[in-house]
Amino acid sequence: MSETQKLPLRPEVPVELTWDLDVIFKSDDEFNQSYQELETKLEKVDSVKGKIGESSKQLVKGIDFLLDVSNHLETIYVYAHLKNDQDTTNSDYQGMYDRASALATKVSEATSWFEPEVLEIPTEKLTSFFQENQELTLYRHFIDQMTSSRAHVLSANEEALLAGAGEIFGASSRTFSILNNADIQFPVIQDEEGKDVQLSHGVYGQLMESTNRDVREAAFKNLYKTYDGLKNTFASTLSSHVKYHNYNADVHHYHSAREKALDANHIPEAVYDTLLEVVDNHLPLLHRYVNLRKELLDVEELHMYDLYTPITGEAAISYTYEEAKAETLKALAPLGTEYLPIVEEAFDKRWIDVVENVGKRSGAYSSGAYETNPYILLNWNDTLNQLFTLVHEMGHSVHSYYTRKNQPYVYGDYSIFLAEIASTTNENLLTEYLLETQTDPKVRAYILNHYLDGFKGTIFRQTQFAEFEHFIHEKSAAGVPLTADYLSEYYADLNARYYGPSVAKDPEIAIEWTRIPHFYYNYYVYQYATGFSAASALSAKILAGEEGALDHYLNYLKSGSSDFPIEVMKKAGVDMTEKTYIEDAMKVFEARLNELEALIATLKG
Repeated sequence: MSETQKLPLRPEVPVELTWDLDVIFKSDDEFNQSYQELETKLEKVDSVKGKIGESSKQLVKGIDFLLDVSNHLETIYVYAHLKNDQDTTNSDYQGMYDRASALATKVSEATSWFEPEVLEIPTEKLTSFFQENQELTLYRHFIDQMTSSRAHVLSANEEALLAGAGEIFGASSRTFSILNNADIQFPVIQDEEGKDVQLSHGVYGQLMESTNRDVREAAFKNLYKTYDGLKNTFASTLSSHVKYHNYNADVHHYHSAREKALDANHIPEAVYDTLLEVVDNHLPLLHRYVNLRKELLDVEELHMYDLYTPITGEAAISYTYEEAKAETLKALAPLGTEYLPIVEEAFDKRWIDVVENVGKRSGAYSSGAYETNPYILLNWNDTLNQLFTLVHEMGHSVHSYYTRKNQPYVYGDYSIFLAEIASTTNENLLTEYLLETQTDPKVRAYILNHYLDGFKGTIFRQTQFAEFEHFIHEKSAAGVPLTADYLSEYYADLNARYYGPSVAKDPEIAIEWTRIPHFYYNYYVYQYATGFSAASALSAKILAGEEGALDHYLNYLKSGSSDFPIEVMKKAGVDMTEKTYIEDAMKVFEARLNELEALIATLKG
């Protein structure tokens, strides 16, 4: 019997392939000391609480206190969550993360009075404060963001009560995370070579790209068999979290959870509705691509586990991590000599945690605080998809780097709405680079297939998720119980509408909702689709050498939250209140689908 391939334990991972968190805290003792220092700071809250309306100096003092506490907390929280994510089975770091989460709730409760107090200052008095104290000039946009939402802020006592319950409200999301990343046990299956492999989140993604259909089917059915056994638990965690979103919106006098979620970044709800409308109108393009996949795979029935394998056969190109680093620098060269040294620093200074290990959080992300490096979590395997993931997360991290180096802490972060634009611009640049440098028709066909799959997964799939997310929030608000059967029935019908008649209605896909962490993020997923579309427009401008395009783009990366997201993007050259940018992205999808069809016809001929 062949030996089962197992993931390494965390201590077995080479140091050079792990992120360097010692630059945040040299030891857990330093973390504990910083934790205690923040608790001491919170004891001084009475020196500013209830006083910020007395004078402009007191207002500045209150803002400075709030920002100092927030900055301090971010560093503590990021260190704890990174330590926990690198090995979710480590009970010490589970405890550290729980403590950091509890501290975050305590900070939120201790500072929840601030916004209500600002809103109690009469407009005329606030105006006079700005006129008499130049120190307040820096905080004008910060204050404007608060005062624009006057109708939705409760009294200080009410906000404190809600903030104090924050850890309770987040319990269902944390339960999902622990169950999905640490406690869930997947079976052992066989890979392409007949070797036993332990199924995991990362291994599943890799096996779904396998050209061996039996392997794909086994991975698909075994993964969802595991989730099916827990579907009622997942329905409970998701339903509870949706109820929290709806409750939180209702008590803050919003019409819906979506209105509240989008208002946080001053995004009109029409942006969401426009996305769903444009994508729905272009579903025939997705159906056409899916049908092409069915024809090229030469299968009687196309199943959901057939949607990720390259339709051009075995991967024509693959990359080790070292090779991927070199390709990343070449692909991102159009972003200029100011951008590339930051990428090199990410590689050289160990901002990246590269390989999968037992207990490591699944997927990939970029994370960090104002005073830390913008770290990247990967679960590396030698595929083209991983190269795209690396480039994608690097876009996030460089965006964070630029923002923190060019903005004061008060504006030293950016909204989620803006985040996916930077990462996906990088992906588009990589696609263009590969199509420019690869001349082998089979390789080009593979890259085109990869782009179309990426578009499918980012615009079509994430919009499908967005439609599902909005549905469950609306139904829950209307009093409909979100049972596992109810969620599965709707999801199955939605999936069938998106992918069309060429795809078999696999019963397993009905419970895909059980394993999507983004459904706990509160109207997050739509921004992948809008971000991809905006990135398509920006990358086209940069590659065309349009005058000022690169400077406008870099200024967007440096803007942070110094202006409302819609306005930041207008300055960058894209008006996201219109549907043109999404329709233009659809045109690129159609053009590359045409190119792939023509290329395949040539190869066959």
